[in-house]
Amino acid sequence: MEGELEKATLGGGCFWCLEGIFQRMKGVKAVESGYAGGNVENPTYQQVCTGETGHAEVVQITYDPKVTSLREILIVFFLTHDPTTLNRQGADVGTQYRSVVFYHNDEQRKQTEEVIKKITEEKHYKDTIVTEVKPLTKFYKAEDYHQNYYNNNPNQGYCKFTVKSKIDKFLKLFEDKSQPSL
Repeated sequence: MEGELEKATLGGGCFWCLEGIFQRMKGVKAVESGYAGGNVENPTYQQVCTGETGHAEVVQITYDPKVTSLREILIVFFLTHDPTTLNRQGADVGTQYRSVVFYHNDEQRKQTEEVIKKITEEKHYKDTIVTEVKPLTKFYKAEDYHQNYYNNNPNQGYCKFTVKSKIDKFLKLFEDKSQPSL
């Protein structure tokens, strides 16, 4: 029988990229695309895309802490997107694409700050990490067509080029942490 599962909520640009990566990480049991950090109840994708709701596109990851740790998830997160660009990931521009960790408790906040410090000290990036670290107030699951998006649409243009390149980066950097897709 499985033990207690834990959750992490992360935003690093388009949620399809993070979903595709974390679906392939050992210990991850589920990944849901959604929205967090805004001021509108039950936002729609169209509303979030305007940048006016304050929400970020995020994934909520359910994982088994006996197999992987929040620290490992955070390292994968920080090394597979660019945490140094404010409100932008590649061609995706706007506050909805910001780099953000929404922590579920004080221990997650502390671990996030420690990982940011470690990555900064190791000079993985020449620019300063601008990732927001904020408490999670509410997670809204995105519309059904956003769930499992890459796996359902591997030949769609954005998936073929952008999402696949992020997944390939994960598989190259973290081969030992990869599993077949959920």
